[in-house]
Amino acid sequence: MERAKVVVLFGGMSTEHQVSLQSAAAVIEHIPHDKYEVMCIGITEEGKWLHYIGGIDQIRDGSWHQHTTCRPASILVDPTRPGILLLDDNGQYEHVHVDCVFPVLHGKNGEDGTVQGLLQLSGIPYVGCDTASSAVSMDKAFTQDLVKSAGIVTTEYMYVTQATYDAKRIDMYIHENFGYPVFVKPSSSGSSVGITKVRDAEALDRAVQYAFTFDRKVIIEKEVRGIEVGCAVYGNEELSTGVIGEIEPSRDFLDYDDKYLLGEIKQHVPARVHPEVLEAVKQRGMEVYRVLGCRGLARVDFFITPAGEIIFNEINSMPGFTASSRYPAMIAAAGLSYSELIDRLIELARES
Repeated sequence: MERAKVVVLFGGMSTEHQVSLQSAAAVIEHIPHDKYEVMCIGITEEGKWLHYIGGIDQIRDGSWHQHTTCRPASILVDPTRPGILLLDDNGQYEHVHVDCVFPVLHGKNGEDGTVQGLLQLSGIPYVGCDTASSAVSMDKAFTQDLVKSAGIVTTEYMYVTQATYDAKRIDMYIHENFGYPVFVKPSSSGSSVGITKVRDAEALDRAVQYAFTFDRKVIIEKEVRGIEVGCAVYGNEELSTGVIGEIEPSRDFLDYDDKYLLGEIKQHVPARVHPEVLEAVKQRGMEVYRVLGCRGLARVDFFITPAGEIIFNEINSMPGFTASSRYPAMIAAAGLSYSELIDRLIELARES
């Protein structure tokens, strides 16, 4: 049987560029090669799209774009001829038919609906959420508003833009509504980039100004005491989930260093709570997934308080995707291996 051609798209102009490289390398390594022919397209931190035919190790260490065989590539926006355009040394374009794109991109300019919109216009099936749900899921403020409007309990929050920010007014709002400590976050950012835990008004302005270096909108959330769990969801109309997993940080909260550099966080799959609570989290995760219009896959994160209350935290429409990342680990615990998961996600993309 002829293998389907799948483009693995990685890198990107994002603070999560390096995370994307690790996720993509794992996908390329574990995709069922007897069923799919892989074509690698990388996006540099400057935004150049390059066709890459070298080894996986060069993707992991970030040197892939220095490979001598790299050549410019772009998506052909023509639904009648879904594919990639490759530029040769003579300035001529070669059209390559593509059956599916797996955009292993995290953060802005990749996970936020931008690339999804381009692929939608091109007519190429792609893994993951569509343009609208990707955009909404990337913006924490929009996400919280929609989830809360559906009657689902969320963290207590507020958000400000650079144009509306007033430090004294925000401090007053915090005191009157939920008190310190709070978490200050860029509204559209992932991997805990730009997040600060704030315990008083003196530190608030510094944290907000820091978050503004990553995004023009900042969300401020009340700290929730409890454990953090994730629900790995996949599917289009019919949904499936992995086993609910708990993340145990080595620090006061789960920051970028704890996630990717220190290697000291612990995952507990299943989470260390009563099975009835795990089932409730699973149902709530699928409910959030549907409220936000997700397709393909997403990881929905919650807090569970000591009293057993389930509180929505955030959603990741393209979560970390190495074989040991939280999302694949939760799916594997439910009986679907990493390679089988990749295969299933591509099938979901092609049937939607």
